[in-house]
Amino acid sequence: MEEVPLFGFVIAHLLVAVLLPLVARRNTRAAFLIAAIPPAAAAIWLLARTPQVLAGETMTETVRWAPLIDLSFGFRLDALALVMTILVCGLGVLVLVYADSYFARGRGDARRSAPLLLAFAGAMLGLVVADDLTTVYVFWELTTVCSFLLVGQAGISRESRRSALQALMITSLGGLVMLLGFVVLGESAGTYRISELAAHPPSGTAISVAAVLILVGAFTKSAQLPFHNWLPAAMVAPTPISAYLHAASMVKAGVFLVARLGPVFGALPEWRYPAVVFGLATMLFGGWRALHEYDLKKLLAYGTVSQLGFLMVLFGAGSHDAALAGATMLLAHGLFKATLFLVVGMIDHQAGTRDIRKLSGLGSRQPWLAAIAALAAASMAGLPPMLGFLGKEAAFGAFLYGPAGVAVDVFLVIGSMLTVAYSLRMWFGAFSAKPELAPTVVKPAEIQALIPTALPALGGLLLGIGYPLANELADGYAKSYESIGEPAELALWHGLSFPLALSVLAVAGGLALHRVRTPLTAWRSRIPKPLNAQRGYERITALLERVAVAVTARLQVGSLPTYLGIILVTVVAIPGSALFVQLTMPDDLRGYDNLMQLPLGLGVVVAALAVLRAHRRLTAVLLVGVIGYGIGGLFIVDGAPDLALAQFLVETLTVVAFVFVLRRLPERFSQADSSKTIRIPKAIIATAAGLFVALAAIGFSAARQAAPEASDYFIAHAEKGAGATNVVNSIIVDFRAFDTVGEIAVLAVAATGVASLILASRHERRRREQQEVRK
Repeated sequence: MEEVPLFGFVIAHLLVAVLLPLVARRNTRAAFLIAAIPPAAAAIWLLARTPQVLAGETMTETVRWAPLIDLSFGFRLDALALVMTILVCGLGVLVLVYADSYFARGRGDARRSAPLLLAFAGAMLGLVVADDLTTVYVFWELTTVCSFLLVGQAGISRESRRSALQALMITSLGGLVMLLGFVVLGESAGTYRISELAAHPPSGTAISVAAVLILVGAFTKSAQLPFHNWLPAAMVAPTPISAYLHAASMVKAGVFLVARLGPVFGALPEWRYPAVVFGLATMLFGGWRALHEYDLKKLLAYGTVSQLGFLMVLFGAGSHDAALAGATMLLAHGLFKATLFLVVGMIDHQAGTRDIRKLSGLGSRQPWLAAIAALAAASMAGLPPMLGFLGKEAAFGAFLYGPAGVAVDVFLVIGSMLTVAYSLRMWFGAFSAKPELAPTVVKPAEIQALIPTALPALGGLLLGIGYPLANELADGYAKSYESIGEPAELALWHGLSFPLALSVLAVAGGLALHRVRTPLTAWRSRIPKPLNAQRGYERITALLERVAVAVTARLQVGSLPTYLGIILVTVVAIPGSALFVQLTMPDDLRGYDNLMQLPLGLGVVVAALAVLRAHRRLTAVLLVGVIGYGIGGLFIVDGAPDLALAQFLVETLTVVAFVFVLRRLPERFSQADSSKTIRIPKAIIATAAGLFVALAAIGFSAARQAAPEASDYFIAHAEKGAGATNVVNSIIVDFRAFDTVGEIAVLAVAATGVASLILASRHERRRREQQEVRK
């Protein structure tokens, strides 16, 4: 097991992204080219270690950032991570080079996109090499934030703001559900390390619940039904950003998570069945919608939805052959989808439109671009000798076992027919000559944009022809699953076989669907649409807004007692119920440890009761001060003079501040507060909250069986490291110096406020005296 600097590459991405705006402000071209350096370096380093990874050698790294409480970032480079890093880093470099020619030099979108794309690449790199559930979540949310900023851009248009907010809401809410699943899984299994969980898969009801919760997060990120609508809406982003989001980064995160945790949950029906069922439904729906779109970017967006459903089926099935096909399609999809999005960006720039109803004759005017797009579309359709063909044929062969597997194959073939049909629609709609339209006037393609566009398509062709390498890459991940029968292998020719027949059927069915597309579109426009994900999202958000307004109107009433009551009721109801169920009283509970505690405690209780009976505001404030001073006295008796000093200072400043404020208020409390109908609920809430605090203090104190590791560290290093024999003093002055400085700053601010009140009152008194003298 080799230690590798994976975290260093992630940090390099993020640090350069932080500094890049300084460069982008002066020269956007330099910013894009500098941004391409970290992913290029990471890609070269990772490719150099490909033989070791494929040989089964595991490369790990652990970064401890809070060792006393065992918090660390865990990273691991294995076959699955290698496939994803090829996409994340390799396509990241190509997209950044392409973006330099796409964006107008010096404009705001160019200055924003370079650092954000690099930060996105760093977050995705951290996500795909993470070997710890908490590490996964940290980088998962970083990709969410980056995608929000990239989709929203400057936020000038209403559409970009709405699309960015929609993507943020859906994916972040799914991320919170996923986090809950991570906590349940980690606490139930006793470890948050993914490699340890895969080596010894846990079981039980809690694990099943965790699997479902994690799937929800994966579904939202990878746009599975019914959470798919955010992805087509995100097409308002510039094309390079769309290419990176769809081909290499954000939308792949969900299916990657399912692939990563497949060895952990693969035996659970709660994991397999939802992944397969929702994946099939998403594949069919996305393919059907893509077949009828006119905007090339939207067509590819729904195609991405369909392909993500396909990948979800393969990674969720939990078998060697399905995993082999899934890893192959993961790589193939990244390559052909990156090319197709970049092609659409060039068409949009050169022709000024993406509407296929307005494009004609681009194939003859841009033959190189048409050939590149044809290679990518052939891989998407699953035509030999492309990598997409290898993946689809392996997918058809992975489910030829049992009636359920055959049923899955039927839906996969139908979905693949739709894929062939919208692949043809995309290519012919963009490049064919239409007799009813005049040839579209286009600008010549720039070589700087053409090369990054062509390389992924050529990669799909080379990996298809060089299928042994593709098989080795995909099988490195698939080995983590058991195979039913003889393990499958990727090859361009397995002889006459049933998977080959299904591949031919998918292509033939796709050709037929493309021929009858026009009447199908007319028929689709006439059928009712009772279910609409976008309309459902808008209605849910509108309902949430109405509920929020209603709740705010009832709770935010401008009354401090009401606010305190709501907070206390929430605390008693939620943590209090958990405390009541789990509370165990200590056996050695004593009434007191020092006789001085009795009079001090009695004084605090008497003062608290007296506050309830006080009619004058000043009396109540002074009694509250007595309570604070009594608690400070208890601190002294218990051996904490530092806490007592802080308590005395705070109480003194608080009492003085109250006294000056109360000079502006009536002398007595209002009579309305004396009503029994008001005071009884307040008394119940206050009593319940007081009992909760008291029982929580006892329960938490009893739960500690030994001194914490931090305390042992302070005791051991106080004299040697700080030169102090009083461990409390060394903690305050040395070990927690910044904390102490913060407390001093708070006290200084409070003292300044009190002094300001005193000076203001003196100034006002003098002004009144002067006015009286003048009169």
